[in-house]
Amino acid sequence: MELTYDALEKSISNELKSIYLLYGPEQYLVDTCINKIKKKFGEKVLGINYILLDETNVDSLISDIEVPAFGYEKKLIIVKNSGLFKKDGRKKSGSPVQEKISNYIKDNIDIVKENVILVFVELEVDKNIVFEAIQKDAIICNIKELQPIQLVKKLKQICSLYKVTVDEKNLNYLIEKSGTNLQILINEIRKLIEYAGENGTITLEAIDKLSIKQIESVIFDLTDNLATKKINKALEVYDNLIYQKEPPQKILITLYNHFKKIYLCSIAVKLNKDIVTSLSLKPNQTFLVSKYKKQASFFKEKELKNIIDELINLDYNSKNGKIDLDIGLRSILCSYCS
Repeated sequence: MELTYDALEKSISNELKSIYLLYGPEQYLVDTCINKIKKKFGEKVLGINYILLDETNVDSLISDIEVPAFGYEKKLIIVKNSGLFKKDGRKKSGSPVQEKISNYIKDNIDIVKENVILVFVELEVDKNIVFEAIQKDAIICNIKELQPIQLVKKLKQICSLYKVTVDEKNLNYLIEKSGTNLQILINEIRKLIEYAGENGTITLEAIDKLSIKQIESVIFDLTDNLATKKINKALEVYDNLIYQKEPPQKILITLYNHFKKIYLCSIAVKLNKDIVTSLSLKPNQTFLVSKYKKQASFFKEKELKNIIDELINLDYNSKNGKIDLDIGLRSILCSYCS
């Protein structure tokens, strides 16, 4: 049975089921559910009624299911990042381990239900033979990244718990600045709550002062300065990234991906195509459309192609020892603004 995240939380609170498959990119919410399952399960003794498996020892899953929990009613087995739900496109069937485990679960589902609470945790899931084996009896939840409106609601709830007020406008600004990763946003809001104090208010000034910008957000700032030919500002943004110990290779890749998106946005606008689809934006990234459109308006199509080509050439030449990557990036920034 496939459930939404909210329904999954309610289900865990009511009664633990025998098999769970939790997957998706929002690791904070995945970990929250695992902790709720562990708390509901009760006392755990590692190696007795509490077993942790991964890809290095997942082949022992069957024996862990069959060995009694000695003194306990059931055993909690958490199987994390095991590779059991990966599909090899070259094979019609699964790997030997996948076949063995899927066949066992299908043939011995009553034993599984009687002996264990089995929790599979993966980042991504293919509907392979193991998925098919558990599908009928498992609680399955794809825990997706939250939309900005959901992030704002959750951050506002956290602020309320500490008697701190904050405008939704300021929370949206924080999300634009620090990204949509829930764990990062919670870390940032906790800093801001402590700074504001009980009965205080989180302001834009506090967000600018205390919160950490993700590199993708910083690249928007750098690009704005390039568009207006402000070389000193562009280099200042770049120097801050270096000061924060962002590797030049990561900056190069992020710049390349950013300008590629601006280029694709300009083409989509010209051809009246859907920008979200053209840029392959995630559902929680649609708020970036207006920012890409604005930046695309500052550049000619030829300019964007030239910058992308220069970044590709820099990557090649730096890997072949023909130019230092840091010097090369500064050169591209200066040459565009000159």
